[in-house]
Amino acid sequence: MKLILVVLFLFMMNACTQKEKADLVVINATVYTVDKAFSIVQSFAVSNGKVVAVGTNEEIQQRYTALDMIDAEGKFVYPGFNDAHCHFNGYGENLMESADLRGTQSPEEIYEILKKHHDKFGGEWLLGRSWDQNDWEVKEFPTKEGLDKIFPDIPVYLVRVDGHAAWCNSKALEIAGVTAKSKVLGGDVLTANGEPTGVLIDNAESLVTKFIPGISEEQQRKGLLEAQRNCFATGLTSVTDCGVSKNTILMMDEMQKAGELKMRINGMLNPSEENFEYFVKKGTYKTDKLNVGTIKMYADGALGSRGALLLDDYSDDPGNKGLQIAEQDYYDKICQLAFDNNYAVAIHAIGDGGNRLILDTYGRFLKGKNDRRWQIEHSQIINTNDFDKFEKYSIVPSIQATHCTSDMKWAVDRVGEERIKGAYSYQTLLKQLGWLPNGTDFPVENIEPLFTFYSSVFRIDHEGWPEGGWRIEEGLTREQTIRSMTTWAAKASFEENEKGSLTPGMWADFIILDTDLMTASPKEVLNTKVLSTWIAGEKVFEM
Repeated sequence: MKLILVVLFLFMMNACTQKEKADLVVINATVYTVDKAFSIVQSFAVSNGKVVAVGTNEEIQQRYTALDMIDAEGKFVYPGFNDAHCHFNGYGENLMESADLRGTQSPEEIYEILKKHHDKFGGEWLLGRSWDQNDWEVKEFPTKEGLDKIFPDIPVYLVRVDGHAAWCNSKALEIAGVTAKSKVLGGDVLTANGEPTGVLIDNAESLVTKFIPGISEEQQRKGLLEAQRNCFATGLTSVTDCGVSKNTILMMDEMQKAGELKMRINGMLNPSEENFEYFVKKGTYKTDKLNVGTIKMYADGALGSRGALLLDDYSDDPGNKGLQIAEQDYYDKICQLAFDNNYAVAIHAIGDGGNRLILDTYGRFLKGKNDRRWQIEHSQIINTNDFDKFEKYSIVPSIQATHCTSDMKWAVDRVGEERIKGAYSYQTLLKQLGWLPNGTDFPVENIEPLFTFYSSVFRIDHEGWPEGGWRIEEGLTREQTIRSMTTWAAKASFEENEKGSLTPGMWADFIILDTDLMTASPKEVLNTKVLSTWIAGEKVFEM
């Protein structure tokens, strides 16, 4: 009997001291879990790609053993960043075929970049992306003459930084048959002296783009992988790709299932009949890495190209109120389709006219509070009488904070002192639902999510202007900003119970930084390094 008791005692002691096996344990870190209390812990354990426990070093090490034990050496761990609004596939395609014109200071600088690009890559068309006349000494739209002089026989098509205007040469216009008489709903062909200037606004871009050869499937795959590589290096583990085709979604799904594409993607569908038939009418589509449940549309253009739809004339362009991209019936038809098939809707709206149009359109379908999470992308300029409609109809304002700091030097010129009071108003928008998603809109803006944090919190440019921050009362706190880039971004795609926080049961998507964003100065934020990026407990990037 005594022997039995001794054996039983030893068995129980062994059972009490035996550790559970985990795939990964991280210790000696400052871990921002981004749970409801914004708790900070030292350590966490991961099994089967998910967080299974968080706590002190002692608590986790006493309970778990793992072959992969990471000593963070006091560094700072956050949930992986989630870009709630970008153009992931488009960014990848640009990397494969377009000259990068971001930050150029004059048309002459662009000409030199284009000559070097064409000498290196050749091609049937010469393409480029991200010029911005607001960065030039003469802040006016360019014309085709300079391009014609250098490239008389090669069609040139250059997309403005916001994607809502294009600059072409005469050869491109000739191929497309564009003349001063060309008209298109929701777009504008700029003219001078009875001839097209070479600049096309919003829907007028389609007059030329339909003649540009599409990217090959091989190049598109390479572009997606290159985009993923760059995203991982910035700490992104999830993206919302705004406006994709059926073939692109299927390619992403295939590449994810093959283990090539590890990025988690919320794919918002272009409003095409092909997408409606293949996806929408069959219901939402969801895997661990891919989420398809939203239709993306446009209400208006962009503020920089004066295509954003305003209720009254532009302050610096009397007689121009911007552009409404489509008729009311178009929005009503697609909203009804989405509503009937339990899809969300996300519509780009920049101007106060565009935002009112979509707020009222959504209101007719949603009627009151709900959990459909229909979004307004950008929610940039809101008439002060319209803010409460977000709360009334549970409409989600999706923001991109770097737009604020990119636009702040000239936005007042566009809309005036009174209307600017309802612009880039992130605290006011946050109060409507108590949460809001945040993104970059890359490649419109830089891919870097740390710039999103910087702009959200400090509201200054990278040189520190203006001192104290532009309309800083509408800036977000550090905690609010981290939530907007993690848990709230996940909530926008109905994935807040899967990712966005480092708590038990959530995907172990996380990043290790060399700097504490919760205490860092503006300069320190800009100099922060992403040391490593992890998805489902797998390291996908290391500095």
